[in-house]
Amino acid sequence: MKKILIIDDHADNVFLLKDRLEKEGFEILTAYDGESGISKAKEDLPDLILLDIMMPGLSGYEVCKTLQSDPNTKTIPIILVTALTEAENLKEGLQAGAFDYIRKPYNKVELIARINSALRFKETNQLLLEIEKIKTFAATVVTANHEIKQPLTLINLSTAALRRELNKDEISKEAILKRIQFIEDAAKDIIAVLEKLGSIKKPVFTDYVNDLRMIDIKSNNEQS
Repeated sequence: MKKILIIDDHADNVFLLKDRLEKEGFEILTAYDGESGISKAKEDLPDLILLDIMMPGLSGYEVCKTLQSDPNTKTIPIILVTALTEAENLKEGLQAGAFDYIRKPYNKVELIARINSALRFKETNQLLLEIEKIKTFAATVVTANHEIKQPLTLINLSTAALRRELNKDEISKEAILKRIQFIEDAAKDIIAVLEKLGSIKKPVFTDYVNDLRMIDIKSNNEQS
């Protein structure tokens, strides 16, 4: 069941919206001022917010800006429900981060249509974010495999050489120390690659092979 938070200082407006939307199968949360609306949004993380613009204390514009600036609430679509009809008022609301607006008095069919449109937008946006996470994870695996393969090969060759040396009747300390140095250098290279991958905040991708992508470690570390 989708959760919708209604923020409006007029109890009768809240009651009417709540009654209509509950009949449509939505779970309704309510708040009667901007500050409590912000707290409720951060606490319950609703799927959608219906927000009045003209409220005492924090206006709908301020509430919208606050929620859009918070990483935990910025993906929640906000629909302004307002009696204001001036284009500048609506423009200010959209610039504050609102997804859409509905003018009072609203039509029930239009109200539900706009709500469903906003919910579909959120679902699509979440799907795209998940796809991007999967692509980033895949690119990280490809990059790690590409960057670490050579030092791992060197470690394997060096350990094999150490075994051969230890099986000899006369063991060369110099040969053993040389192979140990190879292993230590390879381990440092692997650690450096992992540290670079771990420090990336906004990955820059580059084409690899067979439609695979990898993370451009050099470009990413030049940015950070």
